[in-house]
Amino acid sequence: MGRKRKWMVILPWIGMMGISSAEYAFASAEETLHIAHSWSSLHIFWMLGVWVFFQAAVAFPAGKLRESGRLPARWAMMLGALGTLIGYVSLAFAPHVVVAYIGFGAFSGMGAGLVYATCVNMVAKWYPERKGGKTGFVNGGFAYGSVPFVFLFTGYMDLTNFRWVLVAVGVFLAGVVAVSGYFFKDPPKNWWPADVDPLHVPDDPRTRRALKMNPPAVRQYTPREAWRTGRVALMWFCLMCTSGVNIFGIAFQVEIGQEAGFAGGIVATAMSLKAIVNGTGRGVIGWLSDRYGRKRCLIFVCIVLGLSQYGILWSANEQSLLFFLIFSSISGFGGGAIFPMFAAMTADYFGENNNASNYGLVYSSKLVSGLAGSGMGAVVVANWGHGGAFTLAGSISLFAAFVALFLTQPGRTKTGEPTAPVPMAQGSD
Repeated sequence: MGRKRKWMVILPWIGMMGISSAEYAFASAEETLHIAHSWSSLHIFWMLGVWVFFQAAVAFPAGKLRESGRLPARWAMMLGALGTLIGYVSLAFAPHVVVAYIGFGAFSGMGAGLVYATCVNMVAKWYPERKGGKTGFVNGGFAYGSVPFVFLFTGYMDLTNFRWVLVAVGVFLAGVVAVSGYFFKDPPKNWWPADVDPLHVPDDPRTRRALKMNPPAVRQYTPREAWRTGRVALMWFCLMCTSGVNIFGIAFQVEIGQEAGFAGGIVATAMSLKAIVNGTGRGVIGWLSDRYGRKRCLIFVCIVLGLSQYGILWSANEQSLLFFLIFSSISGFGGGAIFPMFAAMTADYFGENNNASNYGLVYSSKLVSGLAGSGMGAVVVANWGHGGAFTLAGSISLFAAFVALFLTQPGRTKTGEPTAPVPMAQGSD
């Protein structure tokens, strides 16, 4: 590349921040959009669900195009920037809610999916020996990049300025994505750092511990082979449950806070704390997973995410502002930490060469969880109230923790030894 590989952490991190506000700050703009366009709240929550649907839907085909060489990383990012701009412009000027569904839900969602898949898989390819912490750091940009826009949409945007605010945000964020993506470059196939041999014990104690706790895949699995192991289906189900709970919290935490009587600024602060902890938690849990193992950390965050839903409900019912902020932050940690776990675990289980496609299979679970967490979440809230909805969300996440107990790396025995001879790695410089 002509530069240090740490740039393939910094630049994807910036790119991820450029798409984060579409998901994590969208609920903060709900009231203004509802009044300005006369769109029902149900339409707006379903719009977020459609956005998540298309963001997830593009992951697998984008991965196949990227790995075939037909879609270079730079062009994937440029298309993502265009989708980001179209999304915000459509929210500002859509003459009908259907146009917003298409512009924001479909085009912005697909653009974000291209950026997300490209950034996450880029860092995993450049850091195959210690991917947990680096993947978590990059993944974190998808959350805390939204913090300024939560306050902007809640405290500044109103009926007199919403159009130019949305357009200005769209232009700025599209520029962030495009500029960072211009410098993207993939490593060669089978690339590992010259000083790390995946078939032998490394000298660096950090790398040695990371590879001991999360041994590399025994071989490079194609998507079809990965699916046949049965692990993809388990990971898909766990991510569907936990990401659905995460999206539900993003969509309805503002609403339950307002119902509890907390002021709008307090609710915005709670959402910002959720986003900050969501983002930083991804980096922290990624680092911890390098030390203690991906599976252990995944089970832990599923439990944390589930219990925090009960905490949010309890604190809102008790009108306890302090505990509402605390449990919102804990929920943000759990909801964010699940994503780098699955991203790194996919590469650990199935190898780096087809990681974009394999993770696209796992990440496609958001096709369901996005619609369930936001759209169906609105239906559950309407029928069961916030009490029933948050209780159900917490229970779903705890069940995902139980399912995660059955995840094991394919091709290895219980002691961690390969069940067959490991093919020699190629192109290790």
